[in-house]
Amino acid sequence: MAKMYYEQDCDINVLNGKKIAIIGYGSQGHAHALNLRDSGCDVIIGLRQGRSWKKAEEDGFTVLSVAEATAAADIVMMLVNDESAAAIYRESVAANLSAGKALAFAHGFNIRYQQIVPPADVDVFMAAPKGPGHTVRSQYVAGKGVPCLVAVEQDASGKGLDIALAYIAGIGGARAGIMETTFHDETETDLFGEQTVLCGGLVDLMQCGFEVLCEAGYAPENAYFECIHEVKLIVDLIAKGGIAAMNYSISDTAEYGEYVSGPRVLPHDQVKANMRAVLSDIQDGTFAGKWIAENKNGRTFFNSKRALLAKHQMEVVGKELRDNMLWKDSEGGDKGLDTAST
Repeated sequence: MAKMYYEQDCDINVLNGKKIAIIGYGSQGHAHALNLRDSGCDVIIGLRQGRSWKKAEEDGFTVLSVAEATAAADIVMMLVNDESAAAIYRESVAANLSAGKALAFAHGFNIRYQQIVPPADVDVFMAAPKGPGHTVRSQYVAGKGVPCLVAVEQDASGKGLDIALAYIAGIGGARAGIMETTFHDETETDLFGEQTVLCGGLVDLMQCGFEVLCEAGYAPENAYFECIHEVKLIVDLIAKGGIAAMNYSISDTAEYGEYVSGPRVLPHDQVKANMRAVLSDIQDGTFAGKWIAENKNGRTFFNSKRALLAKHQMEVVGKELRDNMLWKDSEGGDKGLDTAST
């Protein structure tokens, strides 16, 4: 069992007298900043010029350039997109770090693949909520928290873990539970889960189901509801009580179909072999290299795939249905999307 920490294991007073710079004010950035401030911490925001600057000021924060915020802070939390972080670090953070400071991340990509190499005299830790920023904030306001991962890559002060746990307590994660990991393991398992199941695998599965029903002559609206919309209902059941809870709540007919048809659609040996190939690309840096190159070369492939997806019938029909349903704002309709920016 992985090491777990809770509120009794965290001393938020460790942050007394420390200034925390949140670099970025998007999905995670705004949540971390607001939660830490509400927990009594001294928080400033570091940003490049853009729309987030005004928003952070409206929320009552002192906003500085990234370089100024880094120079002024004791703890610097990088909450910008993976693909932007290395350039921002080189341009505005590296020269303004000094001995005794702490550099923090919510995802290990840039440390794992050495896009960011911090100096040896600073602490480097991870405080990674396992949920989107709006949930990190809403759960905190409700007196709850989102489970978090903690990792210490570099412990120059000898107090890196204490600082990391205090930070996570400040954003509310200790209320739910904190699991100890490493930058290496968090990065590789996170990328693997996204690519094979949560985003890549699930999206492809939904798209295939939608297309098969439409090609067989069924209304695309029916196909959308059966193969896409209801995914959330099933996942909520699994998140609450595991697969057994899902099977308890669905019909016996559906459960029987799970056993006889699931392996036909996703034959385990073949799927696992494909997944191992994806994992290998993550482990040896192939995926990271491709993503880094994609961003350096204008994102031609990325942007073309995004544009094709936007035109797909399942997206067009889905938007039309969501725009005509009363549940759209509370159930994740288009107006409720949470986006990240710096």
